[in-house]
Amino acid sequence: MGFLDGKVAVVTGAGRGIGRATAEMLAEQGARVVACDLDPGPLEETAQAVRALGAEVLTVAGDITDPRLPDRIMAQVAERFGRLDVLVNNAGYTWDGVLHKMTDEQFQAMLDVHLVAPFRMIRAAAPLMRDAAKREMAEGVVVHRKIVNVSSVSGLMGNPGQANYAAAKAGVVGLTKTVAKEWGPFRINCNAVAFGLIETRLTQPKERGEMVQGKAVGIPQEMRATMERMIPLQRPGQAREAAAAILFLASPLSDYVNGMVLKVDGGFYA
Repeated sequence: MGFLDGKVAVVTGAGRGIGRATAEMLAEQGARVVACDLDPGPLEETAQAVRALGAEVLTVAGDITDPRLPDRIMAQVAERFGRLDVLVNNAGYTWDGVLHKMTDEQFQAMLDVHLVAPFRMIRAAAPLMRDAAKREMAEGVVVHRKIVNVSSVSGLMGNPGQANYAAAKAGVVGLTKTVAKEWGPFRINCNAVAFGLIETRLTQPKERGEMVQGKAVGIPQEMRATMERMIPLQRPGQAREAAAAILFLASPLSDYVNGMVLKVDGGFYA
């Protein structure tokens, strides 16, 4: 028996890192997974990993900032499964720069992927979550559903070089709390996780030259070393540790947790 037996979960940014670990962990707990990502190759690798766990998986490739994609995802979920129990808004990347040199495009890009896209995903999910809950309540049926939005400690505390990313992730907090209040009466819990330094390609040493969307990502090695020393646990988190926090908020263990932001940062901002 798993925490999510029979449930259907959508995970965006599921091709790599925290998204892939989340898709796998939800599958381990019995969920049928809808994995979404920009890159078809890594997305298929995630699908294979989920199938290897004996779970059913549906993949949807596309750019999460495309206004049409959320509706396309939800249409496929409705056709394939007829229900949606868990929505994890995880997709994103970083495009850092000091504020006085940051372009409008650079700032808007972070808002689009980290804040506007989750808003559109939640709105598109309304028929499968909010409307479905209204019908169930009229019939006296109790079903709990979960929305988990991925924020960042940058959105809570700010971070030099990340005015765009921090602003978007702070917006995620406001979005989360509003959805929690609007949809809470329908037994839909909406919470956020604010990650600190988690080992992904976005936090690899910048000197490795990792690129996302044609943009260099990563953290300069010297800065990374300083951050690690400031973490009380003295190390970065791992993707499965991050996914475990998402699993908690997606599971029945969090049925009375709503509108909260769970910091997962090893005590960095304690």
